Amino acid sequence: MTYSQQLIRHSLLLWIHFAHQQSVIMSDPKVKDFDELTSFLGDYGLFQILIIVLLSLAAIPSGYMGVIVVFISDTPEYHCKESIDSTRNGTDVEQRSWIGPDSCSRYKVNGSWTQTAGLSNDTEQCVDGWVFSTEIYSSTVVSEWDLVCEHAWKVPFSTSLFFVGVLIGSLISGPFSDRFGRKPVFFFTMVLQSVTALIQAASVSWVMFCVLNCLKGLGQVSNYGTSLILGSEMLGPSARMKFGLLAQGVCYGIGYALLPLFAYFIRGWRMLLVASAIPGLIYIPMWWVIPESPRWLLQKGRVDEAELVIRNAAKRNRVPVPEVIFRACQCLELMKDKGEERTHTYLDLVRTPNMRNITILGVFIWMSSAMVYFGLSLNTSNLNGNVYLNCFLSAAIDIAVYVATGLLVNRAPRPTLLFCMLILCGIMLLLIQLVPEDMLVMLKVFALVGRMGSTSAYIFLFVFFTELMPTVVRNMGLGINSTAAFTGSIMCPYVIYMGVYSRVLPYIIFGTVCLMAAAAGLFLPDTRNSKLPDLISQARPIRSCFCCCPEKTAAVQSDTTGDCRERNNRSPC
Repeated sequence: MTYSQQLIRHSLLLWIHFAHQQSVIMSDPKVKDFDELTSFLGDYGLFQILIIVLLSLAAIPSGYMGVIVVFISDTPEYHCKESIDSTRNGTDVEQRSWIGPDSCSRYKVNGSWTQTAGLSNDTEQCVDGWVFSTEIYSSTVVSEWDLVCEHAWKVPFSTSLFFVGVLIGSLISGPFSDRFGRKPVFFFTMVLQSVTALIQAASVSWVMFCVLNCLKGLGQVSNYGTSLILGSEMLGPSARMKFGLLAQGVCYGIGYALLPLFAYFIRGWRMLLVASAIPGLIYIPMWWVIPESPRWLLQKGRVDEAELVIRNAAKRNRVPVPEVIFRACQCLELMKDKGEERTHTYLDLVRTPNMRNITILGVFIWMSSAMVYFGLSLNTSNLNGNVYLNCFLSAAIDIAVYVATGLLVNRAPRPTLLFCMLILCGIMLLLIQLVPEDMLVMLKVFALVGRMGSTSAYIFLFVFFTELMPTVVRNMGLGINSTAAFTGSIMCPYVIYMGVYSRVLPYIIFGTVCLMAAAAGLFLPDTRNSKLPDLISQARPIRSCFCCCPEKTAAVQSDTTGDCRERNNRSPC
């Protein structure tokens, strides 16, 4: 699901950039912000619809790149190859019963087998290799390089390397897009994840596969995050939420849903990787359709290019354009925010007690939620039943959850909503151990309902913590939390690997972690229908009990807002 998914596979990272940009601009009441200067474009003209559609379609490859490992790294049934001295014939099941006591050893052969020969009690390792079932897959990386028994650790390790790439990409994509532009980074990372998948299909060794898997993770998360920022910087306020949560999220889920369809008809891992690379390569000609972010162009002082983008947008929308869109004094103010941001450091996240509490709680909740979210996405092959159907149901649930979360996000207090999501996931996963193994439908229902809770909680965190973090440290705060989230995703393959010893053990671990995160979330303040904090002193205090006083909190918020307004009025024009 990835960075699945991963992934995703992350849908409101776009707020990190905008909340900072807009609040600093509004500090001078005589200066219009970017949205006001370009309001003549409207919200849903032809230009905006084109941007929403094209950038949302770009999320489809990101949707399946993070969880394609479910099929290409799955372990088919296997047993030791027969000794070259063996001449006995029989069915596959019969052979496994007399070749060895388990899949990682076989009985030694004393001489040649005959119909009257007895079995030796001595065993040996599978020195001649293994035979893998081709009932579900024609080949996977496991059967390609014999990643079983003493080499089984290499399977979760290769998956973890994908999330190492996701972690690196989340750290470097922002600075790169700030320096070189949103559009170049967006298309470069699209090419990177597609070309990497193509080369990965021609891997000649497991080491080569792992290195390319890391690069693919880097490209996947960078492409998804940059597309969110690029689209949102060209859309009006009312269209941003629908683009980030609904359009982008739903297309991410569609990509996830297409994966089992591709995998069902393409049973070999190499050709499946080739097929996964094609949509990204087809998308490249959109370079000549999608423009650069006008906000970024203004920040770099490229006013003429920014005006050209806006004028082309107005031409598509068939609306009149002012003679001068960005006046000189307004452009200076629009470009001022980058210099002010450098006055704050990561230490500001832990300098005051309140920010320190929010940061610590955020790191734990993000790490826990990401570990469970990606863990349940990657654990699809361990569910009882058809792996293709299970994967498709998980994707369908993701799409429904994206839509439902977008509708519920403003209808309940933030901590309560987060608590309900995580507690639902935790209880469902812990109940799995009580269900008999022969009740396959009930096991699947509990696992999928638990996944609904983890998916909704994970995407909701982007909204919640964007509102919690003050503007002056929002980039850094969300960066720290994202790093914690991807650290949790790196650990999840090893939790899944514990399912080799007990099928319910990963669910017990994931369920327990969810309950702990749900309890921690109750301490966070409610930010629904409140203004975004600009200064660290305006950050809403955490709740010492679960029934905070809204009147007191509102008073604090009002006082700090009044202080800021008073300072702004004293500022020179």
